[in-house]
Amino acid sequence: MRILITNDDGINARGLEILKAIALGISPDVWTVAPETNQSGTSHSMTLHTPLRLRKLDERTYAIAGTPTDCVIMAVRHILKQQPPDLILSGVNHGSNLAEDTTYSGTVAAAMEGTLLGIRSIALSLMMGFEEGAKRALWETPLAHAPSLIKKLLEQEWEPKTLININFPDADPHDVKGIAVTSQGVRDQALLDIDSRIDPWGTPYFWFGFERRKSTLVPGSDLAAIAENKISVTPLSVDLTNHGSLKMLKAKLS
Repeated sequence: MRILITNDDGINARGLEILKAIALGISPDVWTVAPETNQSGTSHSMTLHTPLRLRKLDERTYAIAGTPTDCVIMAVRHILKQQPPDLILSGVNHGSNLAEDTTYSGTVAAAMEGTLLGIRSIALSLMMGFEEGAKRALWETPLAHAPSLIKKLLEQEWEPKTLININFPDADPHDVKGIAVTSQGVRDQALLDIDSRIDPWGTPYFWFGFERRKSTLVPGSDLAAIAENKISVTPLSVDLTNHGSLKMLKAKLS
Protein backbone atom coordinates (compact mmCIF):
# COMPACT_ATOMS: atom_id res chain seq x y z
CA MET A 1 0.00 0.00 0.00
CA ARG A 2 1.32 3.44 -0.95
CA ILE A 3 0.52 6.14 1.61
CA LEU A 4 0.76 9.90 1.12
CA ILE A 5 0.99 12.04 4.25
CA THR A 6 0.44 15.78 4.42
CA ASN A 7 -0.75 18.44 6.86
CA ASP A 8 -1.53 22.14 7.28
CA ASP A 9 0.94 22.90 10.11
CA GLY A 10 3.90 22.72 7.73
CA ILE A 11 6.75 20.44 6.76
CA ASN A 12 8.58 20.91 10.08
CA ALA A 13 5.58 20.22 12.35
CA ARG A 14 5.91 17.64 15.10
CA GLY A 15 2.52 16.23 14.18
CA LEU A 16 3.81 15.35 10.70
CA GLU A 17 6.66 13.36 12.27
CA ILE A 18 4.10 11.51 14.38
CA LEU A 19 1.95 10.85 11.30
CA LYS A 20 4.93 9.43 9.42
CA ALA A 21 5.56 7.00 12.27
CA ILE A 22 1.88 6.03 12.22
CA ALA A 23 1.92 5.51 8.45
CA LEU A 24 5.12 3.43 8.57
CA GLY A 25 3.32 1.15 11.03
CA ILE A 26 0.85 0.39 8.24
CA SER A 27 3.10 0.31 5.17
CA PRO A 28 6.79 0.89 4.33
CA ASP A 29 5.81 2.86 1.20
CA VAL A 30 5.21 6.31 2.72
CA TRP A 31 5.61 9.64 0.87
CA THR A 32 5.48 13.11 2.41
CA VAL A 33 4.28 16.20 0.54
CA ALA A 34 3.50 19.06 2.93
CA PRO A 35 3.35 22.87 2.96
CA GLU A 36 6.60 24.78 3.28
CA THR A 37 5.03 26.99 6.00
CA ASN A 38 2.08 26.85 8.38
CA GLN A 39 -1.19 26.88 6.42
CA SER A 40 -3.68 26.51 9.28
CA GLY A 41 -7.11 27.93 8.47
CA THR A 42 -6.60 27.92 4.71
CA SER A 43 -9.50 25.51 4.26
CA HIS A 44 -9.89 24.09 0.72
CA SER A 45 -8.07 26.91 -1.04
CA MET A 46 -5.67 26.34 -3.91
CA THR A 47 -2.95 28.55 -5.36
CA LEU A 48 -4.00 30.01 -8.72
CA HIS A 49 -2.28 33.38 -9.10
CA THR A 50 1.31 32.64 -8.09
CA PRO A 51 3.63 29.82 -9.18
CA LEU A 52 4.04 26.80 -6.92
CA ARG A 53 7.56 26.12 -5.69
CA LEU A 54 8.56 22.54 -4.91
CA ARG A 55 11.53 21.61 -2.71
CA LYS A 56 12.79 18.03 -2.55
CA LEU A 57 14.14 17.13 0.90
CA ASP A 58 14.84 13.46 0.19
CA GLU A 59 13.69 10.71 -2.13
CA ARG A 60 10.19 10.57 -0.61
CA THR A 61 9.83 13.97 1.07
CA TYR A 62 8.78 17.23 -0.58
CA ALA A 63 7.77 20.71 0.59
CA ILE A 64 5.38 22.84 -1.44
CA ALA A 65 5.11 26.62 -1.12
CA GLY A 66 1.33 26.38 -1.14
CA THR A 67 -1.75 25.10 0.64
CA PRO A 68 -2.60 21.56 1.79
CA THR A 69 -4.87 21.25 -1.25
CA ASP A 70 -1.95 22.20 -3.49
CA CYS A 71 0.16 19.52 -1.81
CA VAL A 72 -2.33 16.75 -2.48
CA ILE A 73 -2.82 17.77 -6.11
CA MET A 74 0.92 18.04 -6.72
CA ALA A 75 1.53 14.68 -5.07
CA VAL A 76 -1.18 12.79 -6.93
CA ARG A 77 -0.95 14.47 -10.32
CA HIS A 78 2.80 15.16 -10.51
CA ILE A 79 5.15 13.59 -7.96
CA LEU A 80 3.34 10.23 -7.76
CA LYS A 81 1.62 10.43 -11.13
CA GLN A 82 2.93 7.05 -12.29
CA GLN A 83 1.76 5.30 -9.12
CA PRO A 84 -0.72 7.37 -7.08
CA PRO A 85 -1.22 6.68 -3.37
CA ASP A 86 -3.80 4.19 -2.13
CA LEU A 87 -4.38 6.17 1.08
CA ILE A 88 -3.94 9.80 2.11
CA LEU A 89 -3.42 10.73 5.77
CA SER A 90 -3.53 14.40 6.80
CA GLY A 91 -2.25 15.66 10.16
CA VAL A 92 -1.70 15.02 12.93
CA ASN A 93 -3.00 18.54 13.50
CA HIS A 94 -1.77 20.48 16.54
CA GLY A 95 -5.28 21.13 17.88
CA SER A 96 -8.69 19.62 17.23
CA ASN A 97 -10.81 19.94 14.10
CA LEU A 98 -14.33 19.58 15.49
CA ALA A 99 -17.75 20.98 14.60
CA GLU A 100 -17.47 24.00 12.26
CA ASP A 101 -13.68 23.85 12.53
CA THR A 102 -13.87 21.39 9.65
CA THR A 103 -14.93 24.15 7.26
CA TYR A 104 -11.82 26.22 8.05
CA SER A 105 -9.36 23.37 8.44
CA GLY A 106 -6.55 22.82 5.97
CA THR A 107 -6.07 19.39 7.56
CA VAL A 108 -9.60 18.33 6.64
CA ALA A 109 -9.34 20.06 3.25
CA ALA A 110 -6.34 17.93 2.28
CA ALA A 111 -8.39 14.81 3.00
CA MET A 112 -11.30 16.29 1.08
CA GLU A 113 -9.10 16.91 -1.96
CA GLY A 114 -7.84 13.35 -1.80
CA THR A 115 -11.43 12.13 -1.71
CA LEU A 116 -12.28 14.24 -4.77
CA LEU A 117 -9.34 12.59 -6.55
CA GLY A 118 -10.79 9.17 -5.77
CA ILE A 119 -8.40 8.18 -2.96
CA ARG A 120 -9.42 7.10 0.52
CA SER A 121 -8.45 9.94 2.83
CA ILE A 122 -8.37 10.48 6.59
CA ALA A 123 -7.78 13.66 8.60
CA LEU A 124 -6.26 13.29 12.08
CA SER A 125 -6.17 15.94 14.80
CA LEU A 126 -5.16 16.10 18.46
CA MET A 127 -7.22 18.04 21.00
CA MET A 128 -5.47 20.58 23.20
CA GLY A 129 -6.87 20.84 26.73
CA PHE A 130 -8.87 23.69 28.29
CA GLU A 131 -7.27 23.51 31.71
CA GLU A 132 -4.43 25.82 32.68
CA GLY A 133 -1.14 24.36 31.47
CA ALA A 134 -2.89 21.75 29.33
CA LYS A 135 -1.77 23.15 26.00
CA ARG A 136 0.91 20.48 25.76
CA ALA A 137 0.40 18.03 22.94
CA LEU A 138 0.03 14.40 23.99
CA TRP A 139 1.45 12.94 20.78
CA GLU A 140 1.70 9.51 22.38
CA THR A 141 -2.09 9.19 22.12
CA PRO A 142 -2.45 9.23 18.32
CA LEU A 143 0.81 7.29 18.06
CA ALA A 144 -0.67 4.53 20.23
CA HIS A 145 -4.21 4.42 18.86
CA ALA A 146 -4.12 5.58 15.22
CA PRO A 147 -2.49 2.57 13.48
CA SER A 148 -5.07 0.01 14.62
CA LEU A 149 -7.96 2.45 14.08
CA ILE A 150 -6.85 3.23 10.53
CA LYS A 151 -6.52 -0.47 9.75
CA LYS A 152 -10.06 -1.08 11.02
CA LEU A 153 -11.40 1.78 8.91
CA LEU A 154 -9.70 0.42 5.80
CA GLU A 155 -11.43 -2.93 6.33
CA GLN A 156 -14.83 -1.23 6.00
CA GLU A 157 -16.77 -0.16 2.93
CA TRP A 158 -16.98 3.63 2.62
CA GLU A 159 -19.79 5.52 0.97
CA PRO A 160 -18.72 7.33 -2.22
CA LYS A 161 -17.28 10.85 -1.75
CA THR A 162 -16.69 10.23 1.97
CA LEU A 163 -13.67 11.19 4.05
CA ILE A 164 -13.01 10.35 7.69
CA ASN A 165 -12.27 12.98 10.33
CA ILE A 166 -10.54 11.59 13.44
CA ASN A 167 -9.97 13.64 16.59
CA PHE A 168 -7.97 12.36 19.56
CA PRO A 169 -8.77 13.62 23.06
CA ASP A 170 -6.40 15.48 25.35
CA ALA A 171 -5.70 12.34 27.36
CA ASP A 172 -2.84 9.94 27.90
CA PRO A 173 -3.12 6.76 25.77
CA HIS A 174 -4.28 4.59 28.71
CA ASP A 175 -6.95 7.17 29.68
CA VAL A 176 -8.74 7.06 26.31
CA LYS A 177 -12.27 5.72 26.91
CA GLY A 178 -12.76 4.10 23.53
CA ILE A 179 -13.92 5.11 20.05
CA ALA A 180 -17.13 6.98 19.25
CA VAL A 181 -18.56 7.25 15.74
CA THR A 182 -19.98 10.76 15.76
CA SER A 183 -21.81 13.46 13.87
CA GLN A 184 -20.36 16.91 13.32
CA GLY A 185 -21.09 19.06 16.34
CA VAL A 186 -22.14 22.70 16.57
CA ARG A 187 -19.78 25.12 18.25
CA ASP A 188 -20.99 28.23 20.05
CA GLN A 189 -20.09 31.00 17.59
CA ALA A 190 -20.28 33.49 20.45
CA LEU A 191 -16.83 32.17 21.34
CA LEU A 192 -15.37 33.83 18.23
CA ASP A 193 -13.24 36.69 19.45
CA ILE A 194 -11.53 39.64 17.74
CA ASP A 195 -8.47 40.92 19.55
CA SER A 196 -7.83 44.54 18.58
CA ARG A 197 -4.33 45.98 19.05
CA ILE A 198 -2.20 48.97 18.01
CA ASP A 199 1.21 48.56 16.36
CA PRO A 200 4.24 50.79 17.21
CA TRP A 201 3.23 53.25 14.45
CA GLY A 202 -0.26 53.72 15.86
CA THR A 203 -2.01 51.62 13.21
CA PRO A 204 -4.69 49.18 14.41
CA TYR A 205 -4.44 45.48 13.65
CA PHE A 206 -6.52 42.45 14.61
CA TRP A 207 -6.27 38.76 15.56
CA PHE A 208 -9.15 36.29 15.14
CA GLY A 209 -9.49 33.50 17.68
CA PHE A 210 -11.89 31.40 19.75
CA GLU A 211 -12.18 31.76 23.49
CA ARG A 212 -10.92 28.58 25.13
CA ARG A 213 -14.09 27.46 26.89
CA LYS A 214 -16.42 24.58 26.21
CA SER A 215 -19.40 24.73 23.86
CA THR A 216 -22.77 23.15 24.61
CA LEU A 217 -22.36 19.41 24.09
CA VAL A 218 -24.87 17.45 22.02
CA PRO A 219 -24.85 13.68 22.68
CA GLY A 220 -23.44 11.75 19.74
CA SER A 221 -21.44 14.70 18.44
CA ASP A 222 -17.69 14.96 17.97
CA LEU A 223 -17.52 17.64 20.69
CA ALA A 224 -19.26 15.37 23.18
CA ALA A 225 -17.00 12.42 22.39
CA ILE A 226 -13.84 14.44 22.98
CA ALA A 227 -15.25 15.76 26.27
CA GLU A 228 -15.69 12.10 27.33
CA ASN A 229 -12.04 11.31 26.47
CA LYS A 230 -13.08 9.22 23.48
CA ILE A 231 -11.59 9.18 20.00
CA SER A 232 -14.09 10.82 17.66
CA VAL A 233 -14.52 9.27 14.19
CA THR A 234 -16.75 11.37 11.93
CA PRO A 235 -17.58 10.46 8.32
CA LEU A 236 -17.82 13.65 6.26
CA SER A 237 -19.17 14.08 2.75
CA VAL A 238 -17.91 16.30 -0.03
CA ASP A 239 -21.55 16.59 -1.15
CA LEU A 240 -22.72 19.83 0.52
CA THR A 241 -26.28 19.50 -0.74
CA ASN A 242 -28.98 19.82 1.93
CA HIS A 243 -31.16 17.00 0.63
CA GLY A 244 -34.10 17.86 2.88
CA SER A 245 -34.24 21.41 1.52
CA LEU A 246 -33.69 20.10 -1.99
CA LYS A 247 -36.83 17.98 -1.75
CA MET A 248 -38.84 20.84 -0.24
CA LEU A 249 -37.72 23.40 -2.85
CA LYS A 250 -38.43 21.03 -5.71
CA ALA A 251 -41.97 20.58 -4.40
CA LYS A 252 -42.47 24.35 -4.03
CA LEU A 253 -40.64 25.74 -7.04
CA SER A 254 -40.74 23.07 -9.75
